[in-house]
Amino acid sequence: MAAVPSTSPDDEQSTPTRPQDEDEPLLDVSVLKETARKALIDALNSVNGAKTLVLDSSLAGPLGLVTEVALLKHHGVDKMFWLEPGPLTATTTNVVYLCRPKIGYVKTIADQIKRHARESQRHTYTLFLVPRASTLVTRILEEEGVLGDVTLATYNLQFIPIADDVISLEHDNAFKEIWADGDETIVYNSMQALTTLQSHFGIFPRIVGKGDYAARLAHLVTKNLPTTSVDNSTSLLRSLSEKMDCLVVLDRRVDLVTPLLTQLTYEGLTDELIGIKNSHVELPVSLLNPPNAQNPPSAPSTSSAPPPASSLTKEKKRKHHLTTATDPLFAELRDLNFSAVGRKLNQVARRLDEDYKLRHQAKTVAQLRDFVGKLGGLQTEHQALRLHTGLSELLVPHTRTDIFNKALEIQQNLLASYDVNGQVAAIEELVAQGADMQIVLRLLCLASILTGGIKAKTLENLKREILQAYGYNHLPLLLTLASPSLAALLPNPLPASASTALAGASKFPYTTLRKSLRLLIEDPDPLEELENDISYVYSGYAPISVRLVQCVAQKGGVISNPAGEKDKKIAASDQSSGRTRVPGEVPKVQAHPIVGWKGFEDVVASIPGETVDIVQKVPGVSESGVPTVSTLMLPKERPTTTVVFFLGGCTYTEIAALRWVGRQNIGRKFLIATTGIISGVSMMESLADTELASGTSKDAAS
Repeated sequence: MAAVPSTSPDDEQSTPTRPQDEDEPLLDVSVLKETARKALIDALNSVNGAKTLVLDSSLAGPLGLVTEVALLKHHGVDKMFWLEPGPLTATTTNVVYLCRPKIGYVKTIADQIKRHARESQRHTYTLFLVPRASTLVTRILEEEGVLGDVTLATYNLQFIPIADDVISLEHDNAFKEIWADGDETIVYNSMQALTTLQSHFGIFPRIVGKGDYAARLAHLVTKNLPTTSVDNSTSLLRSLSEKMDCLVVLDRRVDLVTPLLTQLTYEGLTDELIGIKNSHVELPVSLLNPPNAQNPPSAPSTSSAPPPASSLTKEKKRKHHLTTATDPLFAELRDLNFSAVGRKLNQVARRLDEDYKLRHQAKTVAQLRDFVGKLGGLQTEHQALRLHTGLSELLVPHTRTDIFNKALEIQQNLLASYDVNGQVAAIEELVAQGADMQIVLRLLCLASILTGGIKAKTLENLKREILQAYGYNHLPLLLTLASPSLAALLPNPLPASASTALAGASKFPYTTLRKSLRLLIEDPDPLEELENDISYVYSGYAPISVRLVQCVAQKGGVISNPAGEKDKKIAASDQSSGRTRVPGEVPKVQAHPIVGWKGFEDVVASIPGETVDIVQKVPGVSESGVPTVSTLMLPKERPTTTVVFFLGGCTYTEIAALRWVGRQNIGRKFLIATTGIISGVSMMESLADTELASGTSKDAAS
């Protein structure tokens, strides 16, 4: 039994309070973090005395975002261990288990309790299930004969803020559980989390959604409001929110295209190539430790430059929390297209150099005092610049490989419906070159979804080559991708033996959507000008999911690009007035009222899955007292927030695109909520229940 390390990612640095500005979200989601922290403390305090905490390792990351080890120790935790098979050496009378209600975990707990009984060890056991109890857990404990030895309780961990405008359930396997395993538990858990959000900020005046599971979730949310107010905590569940105007629910099955693509924003590409887990990334230690420069701390030096990427890859790594709270530079970089990151870092470096040079201009004591006062901030920014320069240099070699660029070329051609047979042949070449299996499968699924299936004989040959190159143990993954619930990798035409459910699966209308939702910008302008549309996040392709959000909250941005057209008019006005505009700056427009899918009914109906548009009623209010749709109109003097919930996970690139839409609107902000952050890599590995290695590495191993 391995002990849990006694350090927490949150111990690295404290989180100072950020000043409020116009770009800050309107909803203070920190209340959700405090709620989760208080619930954990209350759970621990319910067990009197010192306690041994046995923790489900998948909860370590989420808990690290709401609390720290020092707080756990302050509330009686003596030692912590990971929950894994084998003997448990408990140092206290009280043993507290904290885990998700999974069969494997419960059987491990039962085995440890029975082992203690055989060894005549006396302990008091408490099991906290996250986020709620399960009848299955009770049944397993009863079958194992230890139900009477365990006190069952719950720790209702719900939304965790991972950014000022992003909240997540941090449930990594939601996509697999719903569409591969048929387990809809996360739908109910999502309903509970959204109801809690309403208890803090009021009822969503309107719920708009797309997708079968999105519809189930929307109806659950509307049906689970209390009919009577029993305490202050539910008082806001009896009134429409004054801070939120709408909940938009999208299930991941509505847009499988976006996560299959290679993310091209700084944060998204970092997740693709290095991996971001619970807002933490593993980086070489030398990037995280300030350099021991010989020069005075007030002056930047060449010795403070990050080491070469070749040496960084060999170093020991440590987790680093990617947060704008302590790293303002990350806020400027995270949503940029990666091709613009180098230019941005260069601008920051030049500005810092100019700021450091001000020390030579300080002649008086007062001027020296002012410079010294700024020195701490300059050093912090200098270290952030060093960190992100080093991280960028780690990404660049990956982006220059033949396989990476070939995969980008294939997906861009598929999105443009150009020479589909040629692209499938190119995917076959990637298998021969030993590309990572997840790259090959993502491109194959992309080709299948965008074109309505791959020629049956070609697909069979490809599957055979994939199994021979990567191993026959991946056959279940190929079967899962071809299942009726996913329908991500299908032959065209379907065989006569195909199941009724598979035969009835609706073809994804990509060609129609490409035109009606303006998904592809054929001849994009240079990058600085391209950032007047959400398509900049994929260098010319707009995510379907975000276009659907625009159908609800920014209709003009779907039909045309009013920002770009208005940009030209304002540029002429700026030229005459002598004003200098910031590159990439987008003119803001007043947000329009939320009126559901109005104007896009036919487009949305063409996408497989149910369509939802519900105007919520206040519980206990008579029909005559129900607000009319006109009262849901957005007053110009009252800014509001639109909550967008992704059921099944969302990508960092979709978050970047929604932030762009939010920055363009006056009077409307977006709060992005999700079951978890995903990428094409994590999605495929989740479906496979393992890491997907390259063909070359397999050959080397054999």
